[in-house]
Formats: sequence, structure tokens, C-alpha cells
Amino acid sequence: MSTPSAPLSPADYLKKILTARVYDVAVESALEPAQALSARLGNTVLLKREDQQEVFSFKLRGAYNKMAQLSPEQLAKGVICASAGNHAQGVALSARKLGTRAVIVMPVTTPQLKIDAVRAFGGEVQLHGDSYSDAYGYALEQQKLHGLTFVHPFDDPDVIAGQGTIAMEILRQHQGPLDAVFVAIGGGGLISGVANYIKAVRPEIKVIGVQMNDSDAMMRSVAARERVTLPDVGLFSDGTAVKLVGEETFRISRELVDEFITVDTDAVCAGIKDVFVDTRSIVEPAGALAVAAIKQYVEAHGTRGQTYAAILCGANMNFDRLRFVAERAEVGEEREALFAVTIPEERGSFRRFCELVGQLPGASRSVTEFNYRISDAKEAHVFVGLTTQTRGESKTITETFLAHGYGAIDLTHDELAKEHIRHLVGGRSGLAHDERLLRFVFPERPGALLKFLSLMRPTWNISLFHYRNQGADYGRILVGLQVPAADHGAFEEFLRTLDYPFVEETANPVYRLFLQA
Repeated sequence: MSTPSAPLSPADYLKKILTARVYDVAVESALEPAQALSARLGNTVLLKREDQQEVFSFKLRGAYNKMAQLSPEQLAKGVICASAGNHAQGVALSARKLGTRAVIVMPVTTPQLKIDAVRAFGGEVQLHGDSYSDAYGYALEQQKLHGLTFVHPFDDPDVIAGQGTIAMEILRQHQGPLDAVFVAIGGGGLISGVANYIKAVRPEIKVIGVQMNDSDAMMRSVAARERVTLPDVGLFSDGTAVKLVGEETFRISRELVDEFITVDTDAVCAGIKDVFVDTRSIVEPAGALAVAAIKQYVEAHGTRGQTYAAILCGANMNFDRLRFVAERAEVGEEREALFAVTIPEERGSFRRFCELVGQLPGASRSVTEFNYRISDAKEAHVFVGLTTQTRGESKTITETFLAHGYGAIDLTHDELAKEHIRHLVGGRSGLAHDERLLRFVFPERPGALLKFLSLMRPTWNISLFHYRNQGADYGRILVGLQVPAADHGAFEEFLRTLDYPFVEETANPVYRLFLQA
């Protein structure tokens, strides 16, 4: 980056933004109202759809604006950048448009999906190091060795100006009142461009920066009044996982950003779901940061009738991450609560507990998860998930369990429980004699489980139960039942009367290896 002799003012950046060359590769993305989310929050939420650019992110704006202003001599030699994602695609596409060579240095840990996307745009991918920092250092070495021009992902006035065209479009597209614009922050290029334009044209509009709570380098730097290097960053929102923000972006953010908010992983997963509900599009975690922050801001300040814009800055989502997002979205929205409940290890206690769940105060709720393995002759420890309607319901439900004599712990915000324990309930048990193991397909409707329990003989004990709602119209349930040999005929009749599809797994070697004592 070539540092100017005097810091650029918002007026200087305004000129650069108004003359930025971005529309050879970028489109003026839509500014759409999020109807469902707005109705829920009691405020108007506008979504700036940068996820709809050709590279599925805003990054091509800044990359192209920088590269379009290079001299013919610089373009003849080519450009280089270090990136594990969206910036790499922006540079590769811009290079193809300008007819120049683009060398993209990416960490060896980069998903193949992103490597293939860069190559599809004509970029020459070089894999080096385990992290962005390793790739960045190597890219600077290659720049000097081959005379290439380095295109910084965020800390360059021309890159910043290119990103600032997003704010120019927002204010042109929305003529009415606008109270705040929420912007995700990684290295700070996007918020620097947005803040400069808004504060030069409409200074009354708040610019609010959003970071992950495990990647908040800008927020910490502004608080410390100097750039702070994080020892490590979370990788869920890989598009904003930056350990050290830029010099210029730090200066601008410190001077022009009105407020900073951090959000956690569950809130971002819920934000991804909110965007999907309103748009039927799936954004990447970084793309949902602004939406998650708006929800948090409204709850903290109790605002009504205001108008907020959220920049959906990217949609380069790894497909294999969707399962995790779906799993955590309900907890992030507090539409699901998790509990550890202790009930007596005696006949009928499982059914009595299920009946209590059906009678819990509040709106009708469903069981989302139920995991149990017999492990003690006197007590049964059950992992339970329940649907909820409002924040804070888990505390009320816990109190109800306790009032009915059950031991109960609220696990809704317990990371160990959400990440691991729910998958580990099981194991061998010396108490599970005469056990038969069956996989059932239950219809996802009220009463399906109680029908199962009511048809069972009271002398058959449930020794294992595993269920997780997967969003289908049927549920897959694994059940261990202690059935004496003398009752096998009656058990077969029970299965015929129940009329639920099933597969017996008692002879399965997996059962014998991991569950059977």
C-alpha cells in the first residue's frame, strides 16, 4: 500500500468513491426489505444483496477499482494477492476482465471449492503455508521477485473506495429515513468505504461495525487506540477472521464508526436462517453478521419503527457447513432449549416425564431431541431438547421440572453440551440385560411417542433412547428395550400392533462393539 502524505478525509474519499471504476465487473445489487424479519422486530430491515455479485461477494468492487487504475506497464507484469476466499475470486475475475496475469497465494488448508472457483476465473493458484499470514508473507516475497503489483484485500485507499460504492447505492436506492447501516468487519475495508461515504453525505446515519466475538481485532484496536494483533481467531466466519486490521482502515474506523457490536456463532447461524426465510438464499457466516447484529441491537435498545440496512457481504458457503448451521440456528434464536433431566430409574417414569413435557406452561411445544442410556439402578439422566417461542423460556421450563421433583440443568447456552455431549449419550451398560435394539420410523406428530409407550408392556424397560428431529415429516428413533426371552412372542405382537416401520439391530456388529456390555 502507498500511504498518502496526509490522511484522506471523508470528502477526499467521497470523490474517489464517486469516480470509482467498479461497474465493469460489479452490478448495482438490490436493496430489499426483509418482510418477515421486519415484522418480527417491529423495525424495517433492508438487505443489501452483495451476495448476488458474480463472485458472490462485494470483494470484486475494491479489487477491480484498484487494478483498473494500474499503469499499462504494471498490468503487463501482472498482480498478486494473498487470500483464502472472496478477495481471491475478485482479483481473479478482475484480472480476466483487464487481460492481466493474477497470481493468487492461498493457504494449503483452503477448501477445494474455493481453489476451483479462483482457477475458473483464470487465477494462478499457489498454495503456501497453513494460514493467511503464511500466504501473505510468501505473496510479498513473490511480488518483489517477479515485479508483480500486490492487491491488498482491505488496506488500500482504492480498494476502500471501491467498497464504498455500496453505501452510494444504498443512499440512492433508499430515499426515506435510514437510522443505521450495519457492516461486517474483517480487515476493515468494507466499513471504511461505507463510513466515509455516509459521513460525507448523510452524517446523521449511524454506521455500526459488527465482528465475531472470537475475531474482534478492530473493536479491540479502537478500544486500545492502537492496532492490536489477536493471538488467534475463530474460523466459523472465515470471511472476517483477521488477526490484525489495516493501518488505514483502523484510522478510519476509529474516527467514523459510531458503534461496534460482537455476535456469537449461534446468533450468526440464526441470522443465516433469517436471511433464508426472507430471500430463499443462503449467505455465508460473514454475510449474516449484520443481520445478527440488528436483532441484538433491537433487543438491547428496544427500538420500534426505525429503519436499518444490513449488508449481506457474501454467500460463499461451504455446503458441508449447512448441517452445523441448521443445528445451531434454533438455539441461536432461542427457539430450542436443551436440558439435562434426572428421573427415577423405575417402570413408567419415562412415560410420566413425557406426559409432563406435554403439559408444560406456554405454547404447544415439541420434543426436538431425547437421548438416554441406562447407567444407574436408581436414577436416569436424560438429555432433552424442546421447542420454545420466546427468549428466556428455558429458565421457566427448568423451574417446572424442579417443581415436579426432577433434577434439571439448563444446557441451552452450554457449549460442551451443544457441541459434543448430545452426540455422546450412550455407551455400554452392565444393567442392560435382555436388551433388544430397534430402529423405528415415527410419524412427526403429537402423540406418536405416547402411543409407543402406552402399547408397551409395563415389564419392558427402556434401556436406550435416541431421537433428534431432523426437520422431516418422520423421525428416526433408536430404542433399546429389555425384553425377557419368555416375552418374545408378545413383543412381536406389540411390533405388529404398533405398525411403525422398524429394523431390529440387536445382531448388528456396531451395536455389539459400542453399546452392548
